[in-house]
Amino acid sequence: MPEPSGGDVTRLLLAWRAGDDSALELLIPLVYDHLRRLAHCRLRGENPGHTLQTTALVNETYLHLVDARQVAWQDRAHFYALCAQVMRRILVDAARAKGTRKRGGDHLAVPLEDWLAAAPGRNRDLLALDDALSELARTEPRESQVVELRYFGGLNVEETAEVLKVSPRTVARDWNMARLRLLRALRRGSEPGRAKRL
Repeated sequence: MPEPSGGDVTRLLLAWRAGDDSALELLIPLVYDHLRRLAHCRLRGENPGHTLQTTALVNETYLHLVDARQVAWQDRAHFYALCAQVMRRILVDAARAKGTRKRGGDHLAVPLEDWLAAAPGRNRDLLALDDALSELARTEPRESQVVELRYFGGLNVEETAEVLKVSPRTVARDWNMARLRLLRALRRGSEPGRAKRL
């Protein structure tokens, strides 16, 4: 199925916000395939035996979105950005719950894929990534948003620039700096006895 046009998605988001409940029912089939691809990418690096499946992650995201009617939707990119934030929260909550049950064992691991080329083929713990992103958000909030939109949201440079209202060149620069900062933080966090700092 081809990617829906930004205009169709935006029109339905605005109608839904204005109180048209049928707009959400029309919106979900338009964006479902993209959300499934996003969820599949996020779950691809999980440890064997993890409990969340692609469809379950999409459904959980949908349930959170039903409560998001009052969001001041801007466009399709903004919608996918919010979906990325919701998916990140769901995955982190699942990792924390699993860690609580097993006390330190078998956290969900997510690869940082191609952009962590300095550590090819290695999975990183989702909780460590979330901690590093949270710390990055305190010091470099826009860089953190760029990572969230691109990594968790699957947005390209231009879509990320549109959501953040900056130039694509700024997004590319933030993306490169964030990758370096996160890689450093994750490496420090994996060293015994070292505090995680950015």
